[in-house]
Amino acid sequence: MRDAALIETRDLHAFYGESHILHGVTFAVRPGECIGLMGRNGMGKSTLLRSLLAIVRQRWGAVRVRGIDMTNATPDAIARAGIAYVPEGRGIFGNLTVRENLVMAARPGFNGNRDWTFERVLETFPRLRERLDHSGTQLSGGEQQMLTIGRALMTNPDLLILDEATEGLAPLIAKGVWSILHEIRQHGIASIVVDRDYRSVCRLADRCIVLVKGKIALEGPGKELQADTTILSKYLSV
Repeated sequence: MRDAALIETRDLHAFYGESHILHGVTFAVRPGECIGLMGRNGMGKSTLLRSLLAIVRQRWGAVRVRGIDMTNATPDAIARAGIAYVPEGRGIFGNLTVRENLVMAARPGFNGNRDWTFERVLETFPRLRERLDHSGTQLSGGEQQMLTIGRALMTNPDLLILDEATEGLAPLIAKGVWSILHEIRQHGIASIVVDRDYRSVCRLADRCIVLVKGKIALEGPGKELQADTTILSKYLSV
C-alpha cells in the first residue's frame, strides 16, 4: 500500500556541534514514491539525509522505517532495513575494481528479493561492463556515479537516497543519469533525490519538498512546482 510509510520523520531536529541545522522536520516516503528534496546550499538537505541514515547522531525527534522506531538505530541497521545511499562525492572504493565494488555490496533485499543481480546492473549500466577490471580511480566522473548507483542497487533496496545525483557531470552524462533514475523508478524503488538541477528533479519526483533554514517551507507535486517559475525563483534562485 502506498499509504504506509516506508520511512518517515516526526519533529526531527539535528545539530552539528552547537549549530541547530534541522528544525522539526516531519515528512514521509511511501513505497515506490519519488521525493525531490530541494533548497539552496546550506538549508539542511544533506543533514536531513544523513539523519535518516543515522550518520548524524546529534538529533532528536523520531525516525521510523516501516512503522518501526529506528531513531536510535545504527547506520548498518538502517541499511539492512532496505535503505541504500548514494552519497555526495560518490564514495566508491578507488583501490577496488568495478567488479569488486559491485560484488562486495551484493545481498538480498529486506524481504529476501534478489531482483538486482550483478548481470542486471551491467545491463542497466553497459558502460560498467566495459570497465569491470578497471579500478575506481580509473573511471570518469560519470562512470563513477554509475558505479555508485549500481553498487546501491546490488543491495536490492526498497528506498534509494541520492545526494547530488549529477554533481560535476557533463550535461550529456547527467542526462544519461536522469534517464537511468527514471528507469529505476519504473521498477518500483522509492527514492529521495537531491540535485541542483531542480527542473530535472521536478520531472522525476512525485512530490517535492523545499527546505529553508532547516524547515519545510514548501511541499507539492513535482510537475506543479516545475511549472511555477515564481516559486522556483523565490526559494531556489533559478
